[in-house]
Amino acid sequence: MKLIIQIPCLNESATLAVAIGALPRQVDGFDEVEWLIVDDGSTDNTADLARELGVDHVVRHPVNRGLATAFMTGLDTCLRLGADVIVNTDADNQYEATDIPLLTSPILAGQADMVIGARPIDETEHFSWIKKKLQRLGSWAVRVASQTRVADAPSGFRAISRETAMRLNVFNAYTYTLETIIQAGRSNLRVLSVPIRTNPDLRPSRLVKSIRSYVQRSLVTILRVFAIYRPFFLFFWPSIILSALGLLAGIRYLYFVIIGDGAGHIQSVVFAALCLILGAITLMMGFLADLIATNRKLMERIDVRVQRLEYSFREQPLNHVKQKPDVHASSVAKPGT
Repeated sequence: MKLIIQIPCLNESATLAVAIGALPRQVDGFDEVEWLIVDDGSTDNTADLARELGVDHVVRHPVNRGLATAFMTGLDTCLRLGADVIVNTDADNQYEATDIPLLTSPILAGQADMVIGARPIDETEHFSWIKKKLQRLGSWAVRVASQTRVADAPSGFRAISRETAMRLNVFNAYTYTLETIIQAGRSNLRVLSVPIRTNPDLRPSRLVKSIRSYVQRSLVTILRVFAIYRPFFLFFWPSIILSALGLLAGIRYLYFVIIGDGAGHIQSVVFAALCLILGAITLMMGFLADLIATNRKLMERIDVRVQRLEYSFREQPLNHVKQKPDVHASSVAKPGT
């Protein structure tokens, strides 16, 4: 059994040594534990420092492509390297690395496909009061959308089984945390949440530049994921509301016609017709989106089968990874190569 611990990085030379120094080389249940750094277009010496620190594999994007893309590059590389379980953590040493067995043990026991580390948000001193409340609210929204019991949805400290990694697809370049949970829940994958510890803050968060921006981006992400994975539900209720308004306006006009005052309420007919037409169009859009979503599910199944064949029958040397036309990274190397 092989475990690969991956860390997406962007200009992390100031904190990377601390994060790498805390990573384990032995984890219960695994014969091999390797480290992977995904350098997302850093302009400092993050990649060189990672090699000096003894990181097994370094993948580098030539330009910054965003956290979500770096995360997916890491998953793809880990699968090519034969990982049975993948642990994702941060380069700022936010999460306590000794808690990695808490994430991997449910997967090894066959109890979960993805395990999310739940931070003690209320006890985290560098989180403001409003950020704590928004974290709670965001996690609640993700639980509703994904039908899971994840306590800390924005947490990047997570373990993923090999099979689950092949099923994940992230469409948002901003962050992978919310989208992957909703996707996993809607794909009937087992998502488990376990409490973990955190370390003192080494630097301000780069993802949450402002509370307003983070909330807006998170809401857009949840809405987009709903449109992808539950499109009929997303279009059905607006259709019902529009149709109901149209019917009420039509009934109101009929009432005035019955009492002989219909001539003065022609606007009700126009409003009713508009709402009914829009309701019908919205419902039709829901049916079409649902058919597209069904086709997407079939394509995902084909993609997983192709990946199984690719990763099972072709163990690639690391210097072949950069030659794959569909790989995101520009280079993959081991220390000393």
